[in-house]
Amino acid sequence: MKIAVPREREKGERRVALVPESVKKLVQAGAEVLVEAGAGEAAAFPDASYKEAGATVVGDFAQLLGAADLVLKVHAPLPLEDSRHEADLLRPGSLLLASLFPTRSLDAVSRLARGNITSFSSDCIPRITRAQAMDTLSSQANITGYRGALLGALELGKYFPMFMTAAGTTLAAKVFVIGAGVAGLQAIATVRRLGATVTATDVRPEVKEQIESVGAKYVGIDLKQSASAGSGYARELSAEDRAQQARLLADQCALVDVVITTALIGGVFAPKLLDDSIVARMRPGSVIVDLGADGGGNCTKSRPGERVSVSGVTILAPTNLPATMPHHASLLFSRNLYNFVTAFWNKEARALNLDWNDDIIKGCLVTREGKVVHGPTEKALAAQAS
Repeated sequence: MKIAVPREREKGERRVALVPESVKKLVQAGAEVLVEAGAGEAAAFPDASYKEAGATVVGDFAQLLGAADLVLKVHAPLPLEDSRHEADLLRPGSLLLASLFPTRSLDAVSRLARGNITSFSSDCIPRITRAQAMDTLSSQANITGYRGALLGALELGKYFPMFMTAAGTTLAAKVFVIGAGVAGLQAIATVRRLGATVTATDVRPEVKEQIESVGAKYVGIDLKQSASAGSGYARELSAEDRAQQARLLADQCALVDVVITTALIGGVFAPKLLDDSIVARMRPGSVIVDLGADGGGNCTKSRPGERVSVSGVTILAPTNLPATMPHHASLLFSRNLYNFVTAFWNKEARALNLDWNDDIIKGCLVTREGKVVHGPTEKALAAQAS
């Protein structure tokens, strides 16, 4: 089986889908791995390291995709500068494994279906025990939470830790983290290591112990309806619970120096949690780090990818933070994809042996046999067409 790894063409992207460590293991398992020249350069994985691992480095992008049985990518296929589209260069009948975020990538998904590409989205892999090692959402969210916490510390005009000096004592900064998924818990742990005092909230009260285990004080509301969507995801709140939550967030944000938001519905779309009135109550000099920016942003004042200032409050809305730490982000992403491939690898045939009834396959399968088979994406496409 030929496995191809192209260079990512998303603006600002520095990650690569497969690193030499994983290439070597796949070659040992009997796969033929093709890597586009320069694919790992931005993540400090030079072409020479891929050759040493047993890969063939290919200079022609279209030739690489056209020869592959399985393509591994970080992002969904994109339009190219020469009016071609990456999805259209894939060989009909081939396989694609990437973090597609299919409900955000409707054009790419439609092209994959028309091209008879069987595609899997790693961000849709179900959060079950045997799939944990394949979970790209979690591995990359961990980096997002860490990096986001550092951005808040750098932007704030205060120390995070308490310092006792000859000139007197400076008190520890106060940080409020909204959302206790992987990114939120890592953000809490990071700001705690930096010495800040941390409070945190989540609409899922069952995560209270996790919040406290990484050093934050939990604050929450009594929900009228459960906010858990299962598999570690949150769903949208009822109108009554949203009003109650807004009051809590307003009160907490007014007390702190830094607010870090990490809320996503279903791991994809960001609910608007901090409106203009909440921002207006915050202290001058305080900072919001909106880590929901990739999903549209948790703050109504956020502009994804930009830094804005509103009445003395600085709002950062960084996008694609894992790409700012490309070496480790690529290493973890690569291990996730490697674990997916080898879970369905047939050693004798030296190829994938896919069980279409397997829970993991069913959960992350997006297109097959010329059709879109991922439920939420089908609905999004139908809504777009109406």
